[in-house]
Amino acid sequence: MAKKKAGKVTHFFSKINVAVVSLKSGLEVGDKILIEGAHTSFEQKVGSMQIEHKKIDKAKKGQAIGLKVKDRVREGDSVYLVTG
Repeated sequence: MAKKKAGKVTHFFSKINVAVVSLKSGLEVGDKILIEGAHTSFEQKVGSMQIEHKKIDKAKKGQAIGLKVKDRVREGDSVYLVTG
């Protein structure tokens, strides 16, 4: 399993389980990601992403996206794209 840094969590909305992620590389719906931090470590597939409340299938480097996550994340957690 290889992992490449995809971005960083800048905010988390606990009521709706959505993380705001500032991207360092592109991300697509269906990609496998790993979210890691001091108290966080889980993998999931990207199920849905939004930019300013609009559903998107692809996001580019430099964008900030809303990402539905399956577990609690924290500001500063790293988001990795998992390959292989």
